[in-house]
Amino acid sequence: MVKNKQHNLLATIIVLLFGFVLFYVGTDQFSAFTAETARVNKLVEEKPQFPDVAFEDSNGRTYSIDEFKGKYVFITFIYSMCTTVCIDLEMNMDQVYDLIPKEYIGKDIQFLSISFDPERDDPERLAVYQNLFTNSDGELWRMARIKDQEELQFLLDEFGVIVIPDEYGNFAHNSAFYLVDKQGTLAEVLDYKKVDEAANTVIKILEEEAGA
Repeated sequence: MVKNKQHNLLATIIVLLFGFVLFYVGTDQFSAFTAETARVNKLVEEKPQFPDVAFEDSNGRTYSIDEFKGKYVFITFIYSMCTTVCIDLEMNMDQVYDLIPKEYIGKDIQFLSISFDPERDDPERLAVYQNLFTNSDGELWRMARIKDQEELQFLLDEFGVIVIPDEYGNFAHNSAFYLVDKQGTLAEVLDYKKVDEAANTVIKILEEEAGA
């Protein structure tokens, strides 16, 4: 009877230890409790380079990421027909803009919203959409599309942006703030719901670089 109890206790301990190890490995050493967190951690670790894609902005201008060479670029991925998360995402981006000292904006950092719905988000539509947000002026904060679908998809894949179309012309997608450094490398992926935290992270980076 005692042996059976000892055997059952040992079996229970082994099962618990096995489960513990699986949880540890499956969550990237507890640092990632969800697939999204693991994705973000992987992106920040790998720091992908922003690919050479062609933007067309709300003013009909075309250029690459080199347009912002020598500046940090604070980026969101959106589509103008979105009635849910995109509005919150851009409104929060507006708040981040307000929190960053004005001497950095335009000189050291650029704001950019990229549409992943290029067929509908032409320059005219983006020009209307940007008017919903106080600081989106088409210059210091631009809105643009990538017309070439292969280029667009490559960028989304590189930056871990998941976009799933539905039958009604809408998209299910993840959302975050992306900060690209002056060399075009992804520096940070920030929680768009934590406006103050995102702004403070950006300000710290800009201040450290200014004082270097």
